[in-house]
Amino acid sequence: MPSLQSSIIAESAQFKANREAHLALLDQLRAIESRICAASARSKAKFAKRGQLLPRERVALLLDRGAPFIELSTLAGLGFHEDDGADQVYGGGIIAGIGLVSGRRIMVIAHDAGIKGGAAHPYGVEKQLRAQEIAIENKLPLVQLIESAGANLMLQAEMFVNGGKIFANLARMSALGNGVVGVVHGSSTAGGAYQVGLSDYTIMVRARSKVFLAGPPLLKAATGEIADDEALGGSELHSAVTGLGDYLAENDADGIRIARNIVGRMPRPDRPDRAYAEPLYGAEDLLGIVPTDHRKPYDAREVVARIVDGSDFLEFKPRYGTWTLCGHAAIQGHPVGIIGNNGPIDADGATKAAQFIQLCCQSNTPILFLQNTTGFMVGTDAERAGIVKHGSKMIQAVTNATVPKITIQLGGSFGAGHYAMCGRAFAPRFIFAWPNNRVSVMGGEQAAKVLTIIGEDSAKARGQEPDRAAMEAMSERLIDTYQRQSAATYASARLWDDGIIDPRDTRRVLGECLAICEAAEQHVLQPNSFGVARL
Repeated sequence: MPSLQSSIIAESAQFKANREAHLALLDQLRAIESRICAASARSKAKFAKRGQLLPRERVALLLDRGAPFIELSTLAGLGFHEDDGADQVYGGGIIAGIGLVSGRRIMVIAHDAGIKGGAAHPYGVEKQLRAQEIAIENKLPLVQLIESAGANLMLQAEMFVNGGKIFANLARMSALGNGVVGVVHGSSTAGGAYQVGLSDYTIMVRARSKVFLAGPPLLKAATGEIADDEALGGSELHSAVTGLGDYLAENDADGIRIARNIVGRMPRPDRPDRAYAEPLYGAEDLLGIVPTDHRKPYDAREVVARIVDGSDFLEFKPRYGTWTLCGHAAIQGHPVGIIGNNGPIDADGATKAAQFIQLCCQSNTPILFLQNTTGFMVGTDAERAGIVKHGSKMIQAVTNATVPKITIQLGGSFGAGHYAMCGRAFAPRFIFAWPNNRVSVMGGEQAAKVLTIIGEDSAKARGQEPDRAAMEAMSERLIDTYQRQSAATYASARLWDDGIIDPRDTRRVLGECLAICEAAEQHVLQPNSFGVARL
């Protein structure tokens, strides 16, 4: 394939300004993430006194040292409930991600018991459900590091009903043959108890694991019975009497050792070594190429040149529908079709993308969407060209594509263009955002103009003069609201993506995601009709 030639001038003032703006956004992101870790680490002395590892220490011990780990949805629930988005930041009270354990890719979900005792948070439930969805779709075993106080009773109305999907998914994963391992590091109450019971393998930690539907306070309130933790559901009881525990570990580290041993014995797809060339241009350039202001254009080929092997890119229909970029490449040896934006999606671009998607499905090639679009072209000419008809073709193709779809949101993501470029609602296997990304039905300025025009027309229809001062004030409020609600952190807090990534990590993240998708296609599970039960 031909190599892309870059025309970027790294010494230009615009390049340097873009870079500084990206670094500032990354500093803000890392500051928020560090506060999540700090919130959990405040419990370190208490955990050490009990002879326990902190939740992030457990995750680190579980994973193969030095292997890649894609942490998911770090900002889940930012600014909701007790999470104030500033001093108290909790990440949904869940740590979730994909990494290697004993050489096998797995999904890990760990209760962050350093925060509120691991109690479930509404967005923590959504984060857990998304992690399970990824594990099911990609045939990944699941390791749960369990220590949960159950649902936050003050917020139960926002998660109780939908939270049942967590247990349904565990049952489905067992029946599908994914393999679910549960290490019980501490108390696992109410719904947390079923996370243990629905695991295929359960590992109790001596004198620390406690599993019961109703803890001592609830038991006393409901029945008047008085019992201590160990008699009600301790590690010895479940290992020797109830049979809920399959293995009894001496401490956290020993429990994780057993979990690694179990995962190491699971069947795994081959991971063939692939020879590939690095891009001709460094990832560091990405910070200077893409403006943080979505209204400023750039050439999507410059991004492609820095994420694909050898910067090799075979462009599809380069002279037709030129605002929509399509072509074939490879990332870390994995073939991929790429669709990007160099402007709004017009009728030609829509038909070009729809055809390209069909070709990728025919050749079983995953599709990468580099999403940066103001949406579909509008206007008389666009309508006469059949933009609704042709745009619908593209949406049909995206929706029904039979190959893995991965989306990177790296600029603007507006209107139906967000849908056509495989936004969250169109079921990409993975969707990540850059810190500069913006997501909304339209830009704030556009929305303000639309409502101003409507207000003016309404006033004229009533024979009145428009109240210009009120309209201007309304426009300012609306622009401020859109600015806040379209921010990448706002979207990620609501799990509209799977996390915000450093642009310089884009190739690495995509390489891992494509490897996960390929392994899922190769791996044949051994399902049964109901899941593993302790009979």
